[in-house]
Amino acid sequence: MKPVIYLITGVMAAGKSTVGQLLAEQFPRGVHLRGDVFRKMIVSGREEMSGDASQEAVEQLHLRYALSAAAAKGYWEAGFTVVLQDNYYGEEWPRMIERLSGLPVRPVVLCPPAEVVADREQRRGKTGYVGFEVHDLCRGFAETTPRVGFWLNNGRMTPEETVAAVLAHWADR
Repeated sequence: MKPVIYLITGVMAAGKSTVGQLLAEQFPRGVHLRGDVFRKMIVSGREEMSGDASQEAVEQLHLRYALSAAAAKGYWEAGFTVVLQDNYYGEEWPRMIERLSGLPVRPVVLCPPAEVVADREQRRGKTGYVGFEVHDLCRGFAETTPRVGFWLNNGRMTPEETVAAVLAHWADR
């Protein structure tokens, strides 16, 4: 099997990290790249994204996207199947796909209902929704993100079922 790049997005608590890890584990040579790790590497001067993000925060977000795309390409060139996951909202989704143009990219959008996202957010150990309201963000994501790739409502699926659905969708492509 030739290596590919699975590019996964969705709102916070959509299941990207869990699904990304399980998906990467399906391959003999699999890499799970969490785009957020590039944000965390900034130890001073980091500007966090919010509903009214500063210009610096937006520039750091674009840097994070560029670095994660470059890392994905490097791992892919070394023969690894890569699962790259992050929050790519609105027009950032097709821009991120474009950053990987010429490579075998499998775009996946996890889009559980807002009620499921809110429940997951309450149950997990970290808080992603600071300065954002879950229902508004889910609605905005759905309304502004172009319908590119495989959109999957994983709200009633286990992570394992979600991985199986992703693999089945891309099996013949």
